[in-house]
Amino acid sequence: MTSETSATDSAAAREPHTFQVDLRGLVDLLSHHLYSSPRVYLRELLQNAVDAITARRADEPDAPALARLYAGDGRLRVEDSGIGLTEADVHSLLATIGRSSKRDGADSLASARAGFLGQFGIGLLACFVVAAEIRVVSRSARTPGEPPVEWCARDDGSYTVRTLPDSARPEPGTTVYLTARQGSAEWLEEERVLALARDFGSLLPYDVRVGEAAVTALPAPWDRAYPSPAARRVALARHCHEQFGFPPLDTIDLALPLAGIRGVAHVLPSAVSPAQRAGHRVHLKGMLLTDRAEELLPEWAFFVRCVIDTDTLRPTASREALYADETLAAVRDALGDRIREWLTGLAAGDPERLAQFLSVHHLGVKSLARHDEAMWRTMLPWLPFETTDGRLSLEEFARRHPVVHFTRTVEEFRQVAPIASAQGIGVVNGGYTYDTELVERLPAARPGTVVAELDADTVTAHLDAVDPAEELALGPFLAAARARLDPLGCDVVLRAFHPVTTPALHLDDRSVRHEQARAEAEARADDLWAGILGSLRGSAPRARLVLNQLNPLIRRIGSLDTPELAATATEALYGQALLMAQRPLRPADSALLNRAFMGLLEWAAPPAAPPAAPPAPPLSAPPGATSPGPTPPVNPQEDGR
Repeated sequence: MTSETSATDSAAAREPHTFQVDLRGLVDLLSHHLYSSPRVYLRELLQNAVDAITARRADEPDAPALARLYAGDGRLRVEDSGIGLTEADVHSLLATIGRSSKRDGADSLASARAGFLGQFGIGLLACFVVAAEIRVVSRSARTPGEPPVEWCARDDGSYTVRTLPDSARPEPGTTVYLTARQGSAEWLEEERVLALARDFGSLLPYDVRVGEAAVTALPAPWDRAYPSPAARRVALARHCHEQFGFPPLDTIDLALPLAGIRGVAHVLPSAVSPAQRAGHRVHLKGMLLTDRAEELLPEWAFFVRCVIDTDTLRPTASREALYADETLAAVRDALGDRIREWLTGLAAGDPERLAQFLSVHHLGVKSLARHDEAMWRTMLPWLPFETTDGRLSLEEFARRHPVVHFTRTVEEFRQVAPIASAQGIGVVNGGYTYDTELVERLPAARPGTVVAELDADTVTAHLDAVDPAEELALGPFLAAARARLDPLGCDVVLRAFHPVTTPALHLDDRSVRHEQARAEAEARADDLWAGILGSLRGSAPRARLVLNQLNPLIRRIGSLDTPELAATATEALYGQALLMAQRPLRPADSALLNRAFMGLLEWAAPPAAPPAAPPAPPLSAPPGATSPGPTPPVNPQEDGR
């Protein structure tokens, strides 16, 4: 191979090629992957019309600002009084996939790009999601002498461009004609078009109509003048119901002029899960961007739904979500600050409304208080917690009890609450979301407060000891009870406590339950895992069944002279204490409950004595003998007696 040939091949390899675009494939990509629904086609048309009007008004501030939509019979016509397109613009913007009038500074529309909503080229292409044919007739406001130009494209990828007589478009602007593709005519019906236009464009700054029906409704509800604060609350509540379908508990203003944010946050009237994804409505320069913005507010603010209009936040490529950048993070923090200020204002000036709010949304405020020390101090007198004294704030509870005891689980609280309350021990149920963390932080918000986790030893220490002579008298019963419960990893102790109606109390703690779970797993595991789990064996204390010596039933059981019956009664007491504590039952516990139940039934209904044997039948007569028949009664006189 000669060097000349090699140079020729190299030059051919460097020759540039142009991508070939399969329009059908691109439409499928848009409809199934980029956009969430065909409904976005109308947003793209509105965006193009608004951008064109914005561009013209940059040159002619007094130019008309009109957009009209006419729908029906599977067709849609959109007219705007915007800047229009020249023939060169048509070839550059409409016939080149992905080219935008906002991208190149030399383009005729670039001067107003800061106010644009979308991208004319790709936006118009999105209309193929519902249209088989798109026809654009446009006349440029910047070149008055040029005739109107027509661009007509079909979804097979073909298009034509031609100039038209002046009568086709006497005034500057653009008219877009859509013809529905098969199966999509419903998207071009007037009622559907009007509903979509109002959903997307109610806050647009120009006069937009579908037929004679108005689309825009400016100023926005939060910017309008009202005769009184009460009238404003009613109007915003109506707006919330229209947008979200619920009457708000309250409404929070979210005006952030420096961030280009205007809007409101509506407080939900009922509690929701923190895991439930919020659906906030975000308008970009008046056009609805998304009604499912999830990253607009901090996670703790799950109790509100927002409607905002913004000039600063960036959309994603599909213009159906917000682009996650530093600007969005700053706006999220600023909106969170506004909600904090609203809560602080309620605490300072409207405690009744704050109490109403916290009765529904205390979980969200607790979530916020975990990370915000100032908010924790502010809400301390108001946030409710479940305690042995009822539902109280920690501030009030700490004033009643020198030591604030708490449990980490709801089961532990239910286990000890009746006994602790009778003994004067104040206990907070820390088993609900965020509660344990907040109770442990109580000394930081309220210096001098003593907080301690309640365990089985603490409860037992507060129960009264029994007189040694009485405990000695019950020694045989206690020994039998301990022997029966020892295989279950449970000790038996005797104490005197109130309420007297409680015969027995089951006490354990997390370390006990962890050790029980480890032992059960070791018993089920193979040799390898059993060895590993065995090496993890801890020295945790055992669970305890505390018998109440003041309870009459315990005294009667302790005086039983049948050891087997006393042991069965002990099993029944153990099972009843587990059920009262709402503890999950292990297989061994279930078997014990069943055995105790059946055993008590056996003692309550012992087997009946065997029936008496029937009288022996008379001796049979010899073969051939006749039956003597019945014996006649004997007359005593005849008997000679």
